[in-house]
Amino acid sequence: MKSSRVPAAAVLAAGAVLALSGPAFAHVSVQPGDAPKGGFATLAFKVPNERDNASTTQVEVNFPTDQPLSSVMPQDVPGWTVTVEKSKLAKPLTVHGKQIDEAVTKVTWSGGKIEPGKFQQFPVSVGKLPDNADRMVFKAIQTYDNNEVVRWIEEPKAGAPEPQTPAPVLELTAAKAAGAHHDDAKKPADSGHTAEDGHTEAASGTTSDTTARVLGVTGIVIGVAGVAFGVTGRRRTS
Repeated sequence: MKSSRVPAAAVLAAGAVLALSGPAFAHVSVQPGDAPKGGFATLAFKVPNERDNASTTQVEVNFPTDQPLSSVMPQDVPGWTVTVEKSKLAKPLTVHGKQIDEAVTKVTWSGGKIEPGKFQQFPVSVGKLPDNADRMVFKAIQTYDNNEVVRWIEEPKAGAPEPQTPAPVLELTAAKAAGAHHDDAKKPADSGHTAEDGHTEAASGTTSDTTARVLGVTGIVIGVAGVAFGVTGRRRTS
């Protein structure tokens, strides 16, 4: 009896782990998860269908009003209708010397269908990203054809467990320096020789000199031996 209880307990424990960890991989997210501050980026909101008996028919993404973007351009997704909503800004933005008094606050995709076991990506070109913040939070609302609505609006907190319905978060990274890609141009032109090559050439020269000296000494010894042999031969003849 004891031997049969252990495997059963292990199976139950594994099932519980899978049940708890499953939803963590199925929430609405933004990809890539990071982008440089102050720049432009193409983001894709990835929406998986979590239900086995219903399809997703509408996705709504809300843009933070305290971090307005001067440009938001959604890409067409076959089978879906996209609606862009703008709102007046309390403080106008200045972009390329021009003031902008409204910004996109919501983008909605509808009319399509994400079937069970599938996902869909909704690309958006955005900018200019904030240069005075470390991340942007996009609250999303997912609607199913059985009228169920899932609100992905909980903001993740550092050091705290992941919320049950976390909002998509875009991390903002430090912008790259303008001359970061020109470091190689500042380096001296490569002559085709390295320090190691110099040592190799020096070593080759030393080896050649040594070889020449050995051959020279060997020639002298052979010459002396030849003279001595000749003298000995003459003495024997006499």
